Amino acid sequence: MEKFIVSARKYRPQTFDTVVGQGHITTTLKNAIKNQQLAHAFLFCGPRGVGKTTCARILAKTINCENPGDDGEACNVCHSCVSFNEGTSLNIHELDAASNNSVDDIRTLVEQVRFAPQAGTYKVYIIDEVHMLSSSAFNAFLKTLEEPPGYAIFILATTEKHKILPTILSRCQIFDFKRITTNDTVEHLDQICKKEEVNADKAALHLIAQKSEGCMRDALSIMDKIVSFTNGTVSYQNTLEHLNILDADYYFRFMESMLAQDLGAAMLLYDDIDRKGFEGDLVLNGFAEFIRNLLVCKDVKVANLLQVVESFKDRYIAMGKQVSVAWLINALNILNEAEIGFKSARNKRLHIELVLIKLSYLSQAIELGGDENGKKKVVDTAKPVAFRQIPVIGAAPARAAAKPKAAPEAEARLIIEETPARKPSAAAQNLPPVQTASTPQTATTDQTAKVKLGGLASIRQQFVGKGPKAAGDPIALSDERLQAAWENFTQQLRDTKNPASQSFVMARLQINNHQHFTIVTNNNLEQKFIEGERRPLSEYLCTVFNNRSLLFVIEVDENVVYQETAEKTVTSREQFIAIIEEYPLIRELKDRLRLELDF
Repeated sequence: MEKFIVSARKYRPQTFDTVVGQGHITTTLKNAIKNQQLAHAFLFCGPRGVGKTTCARILAKTINCENPGDDGEACNVCHSCVSFNEGTSLNIHELDAASNNSVDDIRTLVEQVRFAPQAGTYKVYIIDEVHMLSSSAFNAFLKTLEEPPGYAIFILATTEKHKILPTILSRCQIFDFKRITTNDTVEHLDQICKKEEVNADKAALHLIAQKSEGCMRDALSIMDKIVSFTNGTVSYQNTLEHLNILDADYYFRFMESMLAQDLGAAMLLYDDIDRKGFEGDLVLNGFAEFIRNLLVCKDVKVANLLQVVESFKDRYIAMGKQVSVAWLINALNILNEAEIGFKSARNKRLHIELVLIKLSYLSQAIELGGDENGKKKVVDTAKPVAFRQIPVIGAAPARAAAKPKAAPEAEARLIIEETPARKPSAAAQNLPPVQTASTPQTATTDQTAKVKLGGLASIRQQFVGKGPKAAGDPIALSDERLQAAWENFTQQLRDTKNPASQSFVMARLQINNHQHFTIVTNNNLEQKFIEGERRPLSEYLCTVFNNRSLLFVIEVDENVVYQETAEKTVTSREQFIAIIEEYPLIRELKDRLRLELDF
């Protein structure tokens, strides 16, 4: 029975032309060989399974070939090529740095470099996973890597370029390998299937290429497993079952139910998926990728980014025309947030069902919040609520016009004045007197009236003639009178040991007009203390000046600068200078004794 060899080893490329997806590197290497411009050290870096070690071996075989072709490829016929293919060549040395990463291993390698090749032109040293070397090993390798013998060539391969010392990178010619595209992987797998006489669907190979994520070695390993599982037939359904991938048909059915706002169908469909053993995060990730593909279909410029099975492309394009861009973008945001919070969710199934509920009614949310393009609707110009202005009862027009505009900190007041010329109506005369803080209810009133107050006019009638009686004309504000009243009120606060008294002492008064003044404080703390005494202060001043319309505001003067005099610290040197200026003999004594002072 013939010994089985995995496809990754059996079909490993033997020439530069058979390397898949790395044309930018193979062309450069072939030209360097033809022009005899080979560097003494190469660094091949890139993802796993993309051909780094393979290219290193092909390069080592080609530069030692006795009869190279015009295209820069090895002949595979000469003694050097045959010995290399059989693994018996003495000019090629491979070192696994993952298990040989000590200083002693590198020193052994350096000692071998001293010996010239017995046959062939070059001795090639391939160091795989070079990033695993220790710092000491790197340092021991630096000198040899910088100035090796003319027959020695070093090829370093790594998947983590950032872990290599900059001194190593500066001594190497760096080649960056890229991930193999899905189309290149599918074509290579199809060629191998034809050689192995395996029946494979293009759709199945496309799924394998997507699962491998640009790694050819993984793609070949997956295909070997499926061939063994299906006994030589690689079909789309078998590949889905083996790779544990949800068919795109499920996502199309999800989309149809959500566009129809059929939550029941979506819930039943997820229950079917859950019974088959698929995890919730796999469903979220797959559906997000499905939405992304639909979004790609909306723009012709990026249609080449749609990497799906050929049989589904037309279906994706048709579905993409039915869905708005706003719906797709909002759905992607919901799925992204759900996928992030999936691990922390206790009830995984409920977490997925909540996502289905949001997506099923997402169309309604978009209609309420914006137009079909996802933009917010322009609301009509906002109109303020129309409030009917209530005139002050008994207020004279001239006084209303002369009333100053209060500052934001001013206290709002309802001013009710009595108009002597206006007499209350008969209905108003029967009303009982209104109790206020300043006018107690008289007990001599015998008349009682049961009148329903059904409107603002009835309420006004209660207050006509009930305002406080003025003892005389209001007293105009002046600096002397206001300061005297202020000091008197401050003294009352001191007598009651009120802590706000100090703030009243520090405050300054500024008169704005005949019934409005400003209290200026030095900081917010003083402002709060005076604000706490606003009501008793207002009552006191209104009584002193016989003016119920007296207003004041409290402001903070932020430009006040406090200058604190601090004593200047005198240094030892300054003290000595001051002493010798007062007593010159001390300087003479210092000079005669040749003293040195440590200032």
